[in-house]
Amino acid sequence: MDGFALRHGLWTADQHAAAAELTARIEAEDVGVVRFAFADAHGVLRGKTLTAAAAVRGLADGVTATTTLLMKDLSGKTAFPVFSADGGFGLKLLRGAADMVMLPDPATFRILPWTPHSGWLLCDLFLPDGRKMPLSSRALLAQQIGALDARGMQFVAGIEIECHIVRQSAEADPDGRPGRRQLLNPGYQYLTELRYDELDPLMERLRAALQALHLPLRSLEVEFGPSQVELTFAPATGIEAADQLLLIRSAVKQVCRRAGHVASFMCRPRLPNAVASGWHLHHSLRDAAGTNLFAAPPGVAAAGAAALSDPGRAWLGGLLRHAGAACAFTTPTINGYKRYRPFTNAPTRACWALDNRGVLVRVLGAPGSAATRLEHRGGEPGANPYLAMAALIAAGLDGIDLAIDPGPPADAPYDGTAPRLPGGLGEALAALSDDACFAAAFGRFFLGYFARLKEAELERFAADVSEWEQAEYFDLL
Repeated sequence: MDGFALRHGLWTADQHAAAAELTARIEAEDVGVVRFAFADAHGVLRGKTLTAAAAVRGLADGVTATTTLLMKDLSGKTAFPVFSADGGFGLKLLRGAADMVMLPDPATFRILPWTPHSGWLLCDLFLPDGRKMPLSSRALLAQQIGALDARGMQFVAGIEIECHIVRQSAEADPDGRPGRRQLLNPGYQYLTELRYDELDPLMERLRAALQALHLPLRSLEVEFGPSQVELTFAPATGIEAADQLLLIRSAVKQVCRRAGHVASFMCRPRLPNAVASGWHLHHSLRDAAGTNLFAAPPGVAAAGAAALSDPGRAWLGGLLRHAGAACAFTTPTINGYKRYRPFTNAPTRACWALDNRGVLVRVLGAPGSAATRLEHRGGEPGANPYLAMAALIAAGLDGIDLAIDPGPPADAPYDGTAPRLPGGLGEALAALSDDACFAAAFGRFFLGYFARLKEAELERFAADVSEWEQAEYFDLL
């Protein structure tokens, strides 16, 4: 297939072959439209929907879209002076809301089961001259995966993600906002079968949709909080785990909306007695032969971390050393830091332990076990998975390169002397700006761009008058 991909040498032979097969499939399966999607810096899916004929042409040619889609904060406002001479970036190619090219990855194609006339493709982003878009988060993770590949290592990651699902009433409230939202259950009956059975009709819709998308769903669980559920997935390799998480969130939200519900991956929503949601990333490394590189040799108890090999311990040490800076990517919202509270199954310090849910990094496995892994428990469900995983890989590789000792386990994770995690997004951004490891991995250009997006969020938050302030001060003062 001729076009942008071939002209600039952007696809592998397998991708060219997959695109040719996909053309035939779109015609054979009577696909009406195809959604071309990419993740912005916040992990929000954006893109264009094309008719089937246009989508076939767009497979190899790519689809243009304005670069301002990468310059917006979560409110949808552009956070950069795009009409200045350098576009606010020092890159003339980005000025004036110029175009970029969304080039689909044919391997990501899915038919969306809740709208079966619709196909879906994840795209990589390029400048019109064929260079990689320097603001692409998927490209940044691919770069870190490439650093592992160069060492003969493969990243393996399994997803656990929590969310809240509420019932949406049809009538709008007096202010014209969406209808009132009702809890599906009162919570506090963790993993209770009767609670699950109450949710079964909706959970069955989710199960059917996620499996129809060929996502490796393992379990659907009633979580501790009101209207809170958790989904877990079998491990995937390389960039696939991050791709899957984007599709998981999108599918859950769309399926729930069609059923009259709202699913939210906001960390701590304003719901009665809400319990914060987390994103736990189970991960390990393996070599070309499939051997788990984190597992200690059979029968060997490595000092201080019984399950882990020396590379596993060093990787863990890197995660802990760069934990504060990594929070800017794993917990990138103001709301997410309301989860870091003692005695809540959420971390407050950069510490680790063997099978302890109060630490930042939970070590699981045993010497010789192929299932040995690290569970990073610091992420919020709405984080951009590409940036979060890229940050963990960069930190882990730094740990291996420097042979960083993770220190002793934290048997009492909410006490002790381990460094505290940032108390807010501003603290995390400050830690990120001082971190040489992430500057080398992501580049100062990208870190400055990301910080500006999040600073715009902080500025809007600081300028807004909250309901708490109104209730606290209006009548009294």
